[in-house]
Order: sequence, then C-alpha cells, then structure tokens
Amino acid sequence: MESQDREAKSLLTLSNDLADAVARAGAGVVAINARERIPSSGVIWREGIVVTAAHTIKRDGDITIMLPDGRVATAILAGRDTSTDIAVLKVEEEAGIVPAEIGDASELRVGHMVLAVGRVSERGPSASLGIVSALGGEWRTWRGGLIDRFIRLDMGIYDGFSGSPLVDARGRVLGINTSGLARGGAFTIPASTVSRVADELLARGRIARAYIGVGMHPVPLPDSVKVKLNLTNASGVIVLSIAPGGPADRAGLLIGDVLVALDGTTVADTDDVQAALGPERVGQDLNATVIRAGELTRLTIKVGERPARRRW
Repeated sequence: MESQDREAKSLLTLSNDLADAVARAGAGVVAINARERIPSSGVIWREGIVVTAAHTIKRDGDITIMLPDGRVATAILAGRDTSTDIAVLKVEEEAGIVPAEIGDASELRVGHMVLAVGRVSERGPSASLGIVSALGGEWRTWRGGLIDRFIRLDMGIYDGFSGSPLVDARGRVLGINTSGLARGGAFTIPASTVSRVADELLARGRIARAYIGVGMHPVPLPDSVKVKLNLTNASGVIVLSIAPGGPADRAGLLIGDVLVALDGTTVADTDDVQAALGPERVGQDLNATVIRAGELTRLTIKVGERPARRRW
C-alpha cells in the first residue's frame, strides 16, 4: 500500500509539474488570425515581437492576434522566411505583453519529455505531450534554409499548433514547432535559429540567400578521369540547367560541366554546393573548378541573391 501511495504521489507531482509548465509557457503564447478558418499559434519572443511558422501566414495585412489575457491586438508582418518557415510579427499594442522565457535546445536529449503549447481560441492554451525522438546537427530544409539543430518529435501537432513553442519541464521555450518542413512529421526549429532569423527579418525584412542559378545532380567520376586529372573525390556534380542571365550563366558555366571543387574545397554532392553558399557569400566571387571535355576548367562566379520565391 505504501508503495502504491508513493507511486501515486510521484505521478501527481509529475502531473502538477507539467500543468505548471503549460501555464508558464502559455503566458507567452498567442493565437494568430492570418488565414481562413483555424488560427495558428505564435510565441511572444521579445517585447512587442511575435514569431510563428511562416506557412500559416496567408496574408500580409489585416492580421490580428489574441493575447494570453484575451485581448485582441493588431499586428504587422515584419518579414517571413519560407526556407526556415519563420515569420515575425510586430504587435502594435505592447502594454501587458510579457515575452516567453527562452531556453537552450542544445540541452535536449533523445527521450526527453516535452510539450507543445498552442493557443487557437479564447478558451485558453492547449497542450500536447510527447518526447524528443531524434536529434542531429545542423541541416538544410528542402527550400535551402539552415536549421541549427535537427529536432524530431514523437508528438501530436494538432490543427493550429504550427508556430507553437516546444516547452521543457520547466516551462522554457526551446523553439517553435512546425509541420511545414516535412510531410507527416513534427519538427522543432530551435530557439537559436529562430533568434538568428528573427534578427535579420527585423533588420532587413528578408533573408539574403546566396544563388548561382544552376540545377545540379551528383554523378560518380570514372577512375580513369580521377587518375588523369589527379582528383580525390569519388563523385562530382553535373550541371543540368542554368538560369538565363544568372551568375553561373554570366560566368560561362555550361550544361554538362561537372563541378568538382569550389574555392579549392572538394564538391561531391549538392550538399557541398549548398554549404559553400551561405548568406555571407552574396556579392562575393566563388572560384569553381569543373570538368569540361575531359579537362579541368576554372571559372569565377560572382554569387548573387536568390530571387524571391512564391509563398506557401
């Protein structure tokens, strides 16, 4: 009987702790009306600033948010980055808006119990409980955005929960949740990525993306070619298409060229090309080494800024 009582008390303590975590985090969670039907969730990231998932913002104007105390405020879209699925809103009525406590997602371990806390109506916050199912290093989304850490969840992300915070047992916000970066899975954009992207969106209204204007695919290099040209990489990247008038076109790159190095660093697949095209490279020269007609050819590509893409 004593053992059962201890177990019941432990379970009750855990239950109360989770409820407290939801309450603490919920004080920094808002409902955003920027699309038809169901609102999305957002986090008060800092004073007067709300972040959410970009794919849930379907219009640029006429955006309202429901604050934790039930008041409705108007908001202005400061900027969005579809490649990382982050949007930033400026709240016009700042009085009484308390930012969430932001934590560090690098402390997460696989198996950690976590919460998603959403707000989609005047009834108050909603919550979902799950665990961290997988972790990894930095990765790029299918749109080319750099995410500082791979965080996959085993958790239900309900309607309206995209843009909600991932919350630890202390009620700290470790990032924002989204279903927009992968089909059929819940992922978290870590707080470090959210802050980095939000800072640039607030400063510039957009994220600069390096761009050379080519379509590519990895191809294996024959042993005879590697020996002849003294190459160490097992594969390169063949150019399949070139944007007319783009940086690669102006530099003289041709369809059929096989890219094997950028700035002296071996290129074996398209990820290597993406890694060489960080935002800081916009406007800079990129030295490319390609195989053309069985010989090495060197070109200088002036990196441009990726044209704006269609919205979600």
